[in-house]
Amino acid sequence: MQQRETLGTRIGFLFVSASCAIGLGNVWRFPFIAGEYGGGIFVLIFLICLAVISLPILSMEFAVGRASQKSIALSFHVLEPAGTKWHIFSYFGIAGNYMLMMFYCVVTGWMMNFLYKYLTGAFSNFRVPGTNGDDDPGTAIEAFIGMISSPAQQVVWMAVAVIFGFTVVGLGLKRGVERVTKFMMSCLFLLLIVMIFRSVTLPGASEGLKFFLLPHTEAFLTHSIWEIMHAAMGHAFFTVSVGMGSMAIFGSYIGRERRLLGESSLIAGLDCFASIGAGLVIFPACFAFGIKANAGAGLVFMTLPNVFDAMPGGTFWGIMFFLFMSFAALSTVVAVFENLVAYWIDKVNATRQKIVLVNLPVMLVACLPTALGFNVWGHIHPLGGDSEFIDLFDFAVSNNILPIGAAIYLLFCVTNKGWGFQNFLAEANAGEGLAFPNRFLPYFRYFVPVIILVILIVGYIQFF
Repeated sequence: MQQRETLGTRIGFLFVSASCAIGLGNVWRFPFIAGEYGGGIFVLIFLICLAVISLPILSMEFAVGRASQKSIALSFHVLEPAGTKWHIFSYFGIAGNYMLMMFYCVVTGWMMNFLYKYLTGAFSNFRVPGTNGDDDPGTAIEAFIGMISSPAQQVVWMAVAVIFGFTVVGLGLKRGVERVTKFMMSCLFLLLIVMIFRSVTLPGASEGLKFFLLPHTEAFLTHSIWEIMHAAMGHAFFTVSVGMGSMAIFGSYIGRERRLLGESSLIAGLDCFASIGAGLVIFPACFAFGIKANAGAGLVFMTLPNVFDAMPGGTFWGIMFFLFMSFAALSTVVAVFENLVAYWIDKVNATRQKIVLVNLPVMLVACLPTALGFNVWGHIHPLGGDSEFIDLFDFAVSNNILPIGAAIYLLFCVTNKGWGFQNFLAEANAGEGLAFPNRFLPYFRYFVPVIILVILIVGYIQFF
């Protein structure tokens, strides 16, 4: 039996865990849905839901990992009462990790592709849309469409993301995952602070700040308050990546010196800073140069390059932004790959290097449907309509496995037929720091599961 690895430092645990939580959902999705769903009112509801729903469940997933000293492969086996079947979820949880990476690695490749284009001067002779006629799409839109339409670009940059992630994981927990993640997360936060300062000091940036941070009633003309609340609850729920064992694995790598609610609060705080910080970069810059900030998911690739082009030193700021985005994406890839590798270490007791060598080609093949779904296999619509493979995998993870998994971890920790609330409290409150409150058991046992059920049902209704 191999000796279990551990993280070397507390900051390593915080940054590695934060790297799993902080990703494209924070710096890509959060800004455009905040703009769509009412700005400040959405941000306020998001922060409340993050504190009262996501944070406690994050502590529970950490507790399951730390108490069992196992990945999702065996953590339920170790802690569940005899005769119960909580461990069945482990198979769905690890499947969710694979499906997440099957599209996430492709989108990570997009970020690196645009970074490469900026570094090599592909955007040096930039054209803002409309300057050469109303039908002129502009360089950024041409570049994005050309990228996803090219099988070669899609596969090559996806492969770069996969190879990078497994190379780091193959180096080991301390020498690879912890060291590289600490570097990337440090750079990510430094870049974010620099870009926030630059963006909010642009002439006219105040209008962008108002759009992002103050409630704007226009959102209520197209969305009900219930839609806005559901969007905020859903993002708060998914942003810290609970429900698939991706956080439990890092709980299994730490000692019992610190209480888990305090550690979870720090990680949620870093996650929140990344989300709001991205909005503070994007919206002031867009408004400062009269660029529409409501471009939805295309904001990063088809709108922001126009902003950078209008800024003094635009190429430099374009490089900084897509370097930031690449760090955010790659750090999540490394964190989730670590969970995949740890699963198989626990399951088959093979060496880390052997598991990496097997999983690397498996993941390269598994990502092909998403990479080729925009071009060669573009005629295949797995969910009907105009759906792509990315929609199928995102739906399976975001609308199914994550909310169901979070409910599993919650119920496992608060019901007598699971691990039990007192066992959870004993683990969560070991060490120093912020203690998990005992008196809120009815809230966690009865109210939060209903919220998760609502998120699950409304997600289905909206999707279909």
